Amino acid sequence: MKTLAVGELKTHFSEVLEGVKKGEEYVVCFGRKKEKVAVIIPYEKYQRKSVQLGVLEGIVSYKFHDDFDMTDEEFIGS
Repeated sequence: MKTLAVGELKTHFSEVLEGVKKGEEYVVCFGRKKEKVAVIIPYEKYQRKSVQLGVLEGIVSYKFHDDFDMTDEEFIGS
């Protein structure tokens, strides 16, 4: 995951979008403290919000908190 300040994002926006189309992710930072304010991810990854639980489907559920920093694939070990 790459980190960009807002100014860099504005300057290289087309290149960032090309990277996103290839599956790259970007964190957008703002201000003097470079506070992380947004993440740009491929739309397919945004759409995929649930993981099928197989034999436990309908019996077990899970929810990730907003500050959880692991992909679904890393979590389920695939």
